[in-house]
Amino acid sequence: MRGAGGSNGGLGRFFLGMAMMCGGGYLFFNAIRVTHHYSFGRALWSPGGFSITSGMVLIPFIFGVGIVFYNSKNIIGWILAGGSLIALGFGVIASINFRMNRMSSFDLIVILVLLVGGIGLFLSSLRDLDREKV
Repeated sequence: MRGAGGSNGGLGRFFLGMAMMCGGGYLFFNAIRVTHHYSFGRALWSPGGFSITSGMVLIPFIFGVGIVFYNSKNIIGWILAGGSLIALGFGVIASINFRMNRMSSFDLIVILVLLVGGIGLFLSSLRDLDREKV
């Protein structure tokens, strides 16, 4: 009977590595706190010292929508509306902050051993152990 990935690496290593990887990954991502500082008065970009706020991004959007409703074949209206929505999306994504929750060094070591050890066991289960003995 062949093991994980069609090799003789071992099903036990495969499932133990998978369980450790999933557990460590869950604990790691559960320890990350996601916050943002997005608001319509906050600067998204500052090209040339001039601050562009997220509310200012909506001004070309308004003009673009008006142009599209007046003449749907006008490419400038579509560019203004689409470009404003893309800029707004980038601004929201750029305002996201990731921070680690407070934890002891023991907690961090356990998480890293589970995650990295699980990856190592999982990958070693995909190798053919019989071929390496020769």
